[in-house]
Amino acid sequence: MIGVDSIIIMLIVGAIAGWLAGNIVRGFGFGLLWNMIIGIVGAFIGVWLLTRLGFAPFAGFVGSIVNAVIGAVILLLIVGFIRR
Repeated sequence: MIGVDSIIIMLIVGAIAGWLAGNIVRGFGFGLLWNMIIGIVGAFIGVWLLTRLGFAPFAGFVGSIVNAVIGAVILLLIVGFIRR
């Protein structure tokens, strides 16, 4: 079962990663809620992609942010290509 502290950490990591990805890809953030959603989905994409490429996902709090940013940037690039 996921504890409240894990959910809070996941939301914080998602918010930071979504904001960073928004700044990297578009130059601005998307608001707190969308940053969290993009970051959390990006975390799953980042870990999945790193394991598929043969890399071990980064560990720890900062590592979680790095994994999420990698995935969130890829997610935003895909969404950008679909919109065009």
